[in-house]
Amino acid sequence: MYIWIIAIIAITFLMIIFNKGNKNTQNVVINHIGVNHPTIDGQTIKVLQISDLHLENLSISPEKLYASLNDQSFDLIALTGDFLDRKRSIPKLIPYLNVFNQLNPKYGTYAVFGNHDYVLRDSNFLTLKKVLEDQGCKTMQNENDVLTINGNRLNIIGIDDFSTKRSEIDKSYHGLMHGYNLVLTHDPNIVLKMKNFHFDYLLSGHFHGGQIYWPKPYHLLKMGKLVRMNMIKGLQTHDEKPFYISEGLGQTGLNIRIGSRPEITIHHLTLPIIEKAASAM
Repeated sequence: MYIWIIAIIAITFLMIIFNKGNKNTQNVVINHIGVNHPTIDGQTIKVLQISDLHLENLSISPEKLYASLNDQSFDLIALTGDFLDRKRSIPKLIPYLNVFNQLNPKYGTYAVFGNHDYVLRDSNFLTLKKVLEDQGCKTMQNENDVLTINGNRLNIIGIDDFSTKRSEIDKSYHGLMHGYNLVLTHDPNIVLKMKNFHFDYLLSGHFHGGQIYWPKPYHLLKMGKLVRMNMIKGLQTHDEKPFYISEGLGQTGLNIRIGSRPEITIHHLTLPIIEKAASAM
């Protein structure tokens, strides 16, 4: 008799936690992050970062995403990986990409891939890549692009996923000249390998802010050294270089969040005026 009572109490408790955790996945926070260098006097740009859509477990509809952002203008959109991990989810991505097109970022949308995207193999991964590109995203796999914004050079550096051993930092920086180095990548652990590579700011995701952060995100320990350094979300610094870890918009495993919230991030960056070309490394 007592065993049944204990079992009923335990099941009821778990149901309450699950329902609360599921509701949390709908409670999006929009964070504004300013990254200013006191010695820089130049052009300010606004970058929208969306990370970890995880379309298999996403509670935010394209309509809600658009309604959250359509009153703002953006210079750039950065998508930092983990869109999905199943072939049948690829069509679900298109309405979200349409939202980014409707937001009409002045200098375009850039995307890198995460470990879940690489669960897709061969032709299925190429289909994902093509869908992104057909909808106007520039995908980056260890490559870079250069924008000149009112005389300010912005180097966009897309480093492929570190957790699946696809990162090639040298290749990503190849040919760059002096400018503001904005790195887009999925797994933030890459910063521990970038001591000799300059970046002014780095955008990443991967950890979901723990997703279930109760009592501690012990399940993240297998996800790299940054976790053991207590760097799993928000604005961080390593080797005096700032980087940001988004909590992501979607979830993996169970569609719940405890001690974390789905995140949309808007970064305000100040680009220096470039007077002469020099090596970026």
